Amino acid sequence: QVQPVESGGGLVQAGGSLKLSCAASSDSFSSNAMGWYRQAPGKQREWVALITTVGTTTYADSVKGRFTISRDNAKNTVYLQMNSLKPEDAAVYYCNRLGVPYNKADYWGQGTQVTVSS
Repeated sequence: QVQPVESGGGLVQAGGSLKLSCAASSDSFSSNAMGWYRQAPGKQREWVALITTVGTTTYADSVKGRFTISRDNAKNTVYLQMNSLKPEDAAVYYCNRLGVPYNKADYWGQGTQVTVSS
């Protein structure tokens, strides 16, 4: 199983912005909706945003209006533009095709750490 590769995380002040990228295998990407997920310390992984193969997007209420998911099908890459970041957005962010169980570790990448200082 080829795991996604996330990048773009870092340390940012509250109110700042970051753009995450995720490179996925062509098998995973081309015919699947793709999602971003996050996991904060001591909490369960949660879904953040979703984009279908035709570009329809959906967001968790906690990020709606602040985050934007997009995809480049030619590059097998999905992005997450995060604006107006809050301390509660701090987490490790992961991407994957829709439907991969959280407990299937071999199917998930290492994620990218986002830290938001208040």
